[in-house]
Amino acid sequence: MALYLDYDRPALDAQYNNRARVPNFASYLARWQHDSALTRARMLGAGAKLDVAYGPAPGERLDIFPAAPGPGGQKPPVLAFFHGGYWRGLDKSDFSYPAPPYVAVGITYVSVNYSLTPSVAIAEIVRQARAALAWLYRNPAAHGGDIGRLYVCGHSAGGQLAPLVLGTDWPAQGLPAGLVKGAIAISGLFDLEPIRLCYLDQGMGLNAQSVRENSPIHQIPPPNRRIGPLILCVGAEESPEYHRQQAEYAEKWSQTQVPARIVAAPGHNHFTIADWFADPASPLFQACRTLAAAPPAALSRD
Repeated sequence: MALYLDYDRPALDAQYNNRARVPNFASYLARWQHDSALTRARMLGAGAKLDVAYGPAPGERLDIFPAAPGPGGQKPPVLAFFHGGYWRGLDKSDFSYPAPPYVAVGITYVSVNYSLTPSVAIAEIVRQARAALAWLYRNPAAHGGDIGRLYVCGHSAGGQLAPLVLGTDWPAQGLPAGLVKGAIAISGLFDLEPIRLCYLDQGMGLNAQSVRENSPIHQIPPPNRRIGPLILCVGAEESPEYHRQQAEYAEKWSQTQVPARIVAAPGHNHFTIADWFADPASPLFQACRTLAAAPPAALSRD
């Protein structure tokens, strides 16, 4: 009996069980931790700041890897990264390893933590993601970057957070419209309804209201809101549900009159695509670099 679209419960579970789809997933996690530890040790001497508090909760911490000023002392753009882990696992410290290539091309890289379920609801995670960006905007001396060029990126669960942060009504929070100048969602989860119905809901307590309020596909910003560019990318080897989610979200996002750019990722699965984000030779890295290098005035509209 179908539970969601044409999927029964076991089939829906399988669509979102990335570890089962990639049997050697543990090797990726171990390498991320290893390479990230080396990155932090090496970059502490270059001004990196670790475990900086952006709020009072233990999970409200971030790591800053600053880039050097550009020609004429121009402050670098800032790229804040939200990790994945289905809102219940992984850590900012697992994603230090992308910092060196971004810093090398003049982009300050910030790896953001947030509290995990089941200790908090997903609405609190979304609030924390916005709080992290507000903190970066209000504390430029802490990172040395250009607060007029703040960008966000997220992978998997982080790919749910990045577009929500991009589309936030920042003036309602006492901050400038268009505070976030652009976003990259990698293997994003834009509709939480199948998450509510599959094995992932254990401990999350999703319901119809929380799904609607925290699903990017149900929170498309109105056409008159200042919105920067959005880049979407999903690995060709990821499940059909990931591809469906991205395609439907891209279509809905077109209502903002700022169509999303889709970067194809042939040959990549849910884990290798995170490495692709950190590979200077990849089209995804180049898309992120081009986004952050664009003049701020070109990235928003009234």
